[in-house]
Amino acid sequence: MSAEKQKFILGIGGAHIDRRGQLSVDFVPGASNPGTMREDVGGGTFNALRNAVQRGVGGSLLSVRGGDASGVTVASAIAAAGIRDLSVTFLDRRTPSYTALLDRHGDVVAALADMGLYDLVFAKQLRRASVRAAIAQADAIFTDANLSGDALARLPKLVEGKPIFAIAISPAKVLRLKEILPALSCLFLNTREAAALTGLSPDAHAPAMLDRLRTLGLRRAVLSKGPNPVHVLDGDRTFSITPPAPRSIADVTGAGDALAGATSAAMLRGLPFADAVREGMAAALLALESADAAPVLSSATFKAALALVPTAETLHGAPSRGEAHVA
Repeated sequence: MSAEKQKFILGIGGAHIDRRGQLSVDFVPGASNPGTMREDVGGGTFNALRNAVQRGVGGSLLSVRGGDASGVTVASAIAAAGIRDLSVTFLDRRTPSYTALLDRHGDVVAALADMGLYDLVFAKQLRRASVRAAIAQADAIFTDANLSGDALARLPKLVEGKPIFAIAISPAKVLRLKEILPALSCLFLNTREAAALTGLSPDAHAPAMLDRLRTLGLRRAVLSKGPNPVHVLDGDRTFSITPPAPRSIADVTGAGDALAGATSAAMLRGLPFADAVREGMAAALLALESADAAPVLSSATFKAALALVPTAETLHGAPSRGEAHVA
């Protein structure tokens, strides 16, 4: 019997410089706070794709960058991850960047996204014949709300029914996805982003947020809130999975991207949705424990992390395989 053909994801979205400064003391607003700064390559789509590739799918990436030293760094990181680079370099532009200030526990205090290049050129890049060819060759598309609303609106017509996975990125940017929610195979977001999209309070109950997302046309969503249970929309069903506590938190950056990338890869490999989300949560656990934006998902470490993730608990609708029903 021949081996099953490997699935491929085309990532269209962020791949940029990721700077993270972590405080060594309690944060004091308006003052100089001692800490350490580190810089590497991140971006929602790139981080997710790095996790997906480690979980058995092939990947290619379309992003945009400047003709500066940072652009060279981004290109090197994409190559090192084993991802085919379809990105475009604009020699007279600066490479986008994300700069976050983390408290001593690794949580974000504030962040600045310098990503004007994405807004400026992504929609035009989607018109390229080479991009249409890459979409035709891919089994699924992964994107993020770093793309402009115009660029995102083009995607459903270009992909012609292929799965589209998406990351919300931020409360400000998630609104760009609203027009194409019915076309998404799954949206990964946190409760602040869900509040911006639905008009509900960030403190609203997660099931209420999922119900509102369903009325907006979304079929599947993975809704996270830090260490709290992850709530999942799956058509007419909703379920939750309680994340295991990390042994230590090195950095929260990239945990949501890991969740999205590993879940999408598992879905593409044919796993039931609940089992796919469990794989995503295992990757997110390893991301929390890693200082890198994308953790190393070796077979042994991933298997150990997955064993810590409990089965899903159904909140509404009939449970599927691997789920426990909650009355």
